Amino acid sequence: MNLVDVIKCEVNDKELVYKFSPENLRLGSQLVIYPTQTAFFVKGGVILDEFICGTYTLKTENIPLLGKLINLPFNGQTPFKAEVWFINQIAILDCKWGTASPIQIEDPKYGIIVPIRAFGQYGFKIISPRQFLESLVSNMTSFTVEKLTNYFRGIIMSKLTNIVSEKLSQDGISVININSHISDISEFCQQRIGVEFEKYGLKLENFNVIGINVQENDPSFIRLKEAKDLAARLKITGKDVYQMERSFNVLENAASNEGGGLVSSGVGIGMGLNIGNQVGSMAMNTLNVNPPSLTVPPPLPVQEYYIAVNGQQQGAFDFNTIKVNIENGTIQGNTLIWKKGMANWGFISQLPEFSSFFNELPPKLPTM
Repeated sequence: MNLVDVIKCEVNDKELVYKFSPENLRLGSQLVIYPTQTAFFVKGGVILDEFICGTYTLKTENIPLLGKLINLPFNGQTPFKAEVWFINQIAILDCKWGTASPIQIEDPKYGIIVPIRAFGQYGFKIISPRQFLESLVSNMTSFTVEKLTNYFRGIIMSKLTNIVSEKLSQDGISVININSHISDISEFCQQRIGVEFEKYGLKLENFNVIGINVQENDPSFIRLKEAKDLAARLKITGKDVYQMERSFNVLENAASNEGGGLVSSGVGIGMGLNIGNQVGSMAMNTLNVNPPSLTVPPPLPVQEYYIAVNGQQQGAFDFNTIKVNIENGTIQGNTLIWKKGMANWGFISQLPEFSSFFNELPPKLPTM
């Protein structure tokens, strides 16, 4: 019968739990616990006496729970059976994590969902050995660092999308600028994911996001950059100026479609005039940057005109709007027009203020 005189377990960075199960223990044996270790006596699946770092001579006084359970003999040479579980509490700091597939993140500024990939590393250590032993280890004879990291890899990936989305939304961070906020995102992830580690007697020592990658040619990321560019342009030029530029573009496109489409059906005239009228109003509002002074007379009243398109009255329009549509050919000399003071409708070419435009313009080319 071999009696065990020294009970110990060397510390390493691969094993978190080691089960020492000798056949014969005796009172008077030496129990050696290295720094960053905790040891438990276990009997019949029940966790009993606990020891922290130091060297102990086993006697009934320092293993009272075990002694009560098995009624330890007073003769130190009499053998007894019990398991000694060593818990390794060193900090493991080089655990890698990464997204196997892209996670979908909605940009909080522009509302566009963009797929991203992320990777980094984290570190942990056991801070509550008894809780760890009870909640994760159970009756396994060993528990490796690899086994634990495999378990928490799934937890990290399942939580990461919501955590990153929450941080971006909370701080108003666009996906375009996400890499400039990696430090803050890392700290936020550590706080949120650390709660999951605490359930098992673990502490998340650090959680670092090393990189976040977005594919530059991804259609959603291209739309996101276009939205950002548009927002920057609106911020610089102002909403009214941007709308005026867009309206001028519509007028120009309408004028280039002469003889077909909306213009030939008469709809183009009304559309062009309405847009032109809006452009004139926006231009006046944009250019009138100085508030009126009490010493300045009010502006002169604007003459309003109405025209007939396919037997339907359109208007009112100001002089500049009518002039623009004469120049681009949308309004012809035989278009009917009316203004305040006229008894009946008349051809626009007969109004003094517009007649000169038709005299200066060449006639339209004959249809081939």
